[in-house]
Amino acid sequence: MYGPGNDGFDGEAVDLEAGIWVRGVDYLSGWRDAREAATELGDALRLVGVDSAGLRLRAASGADGAGVVRLELSAGSAREVAMLARVTAARWGRAS
Repeated sequence: MYGPGNDGFDGEAVDLEAGIWVRGVDYLSGWRDAREAATELGDALRLVGVDSAGLRLRAASGADGAGVVRLELSAGSAREVAMLARVTAARWGRAS
């Protein structure tokens, strides 16, 4: 779980057998990019007050090697993020 004083990752071991690996695809660079993006997202959500206890971010690589960030939210945190997105959309004039 993401929270103050940690790097935002749950420490699960990498399962190298979880997917098909293609020779020549740079999965590690994608994962590093995703890790940085997940840290940025976690920091931003914390800054706006989203409860880090209800937040889980995981870095991964897609089948093509591109970075992927997986976001898991508690119901309460999802409502907080939805409210923040609506407020931001209204400020930017994108509310419908």
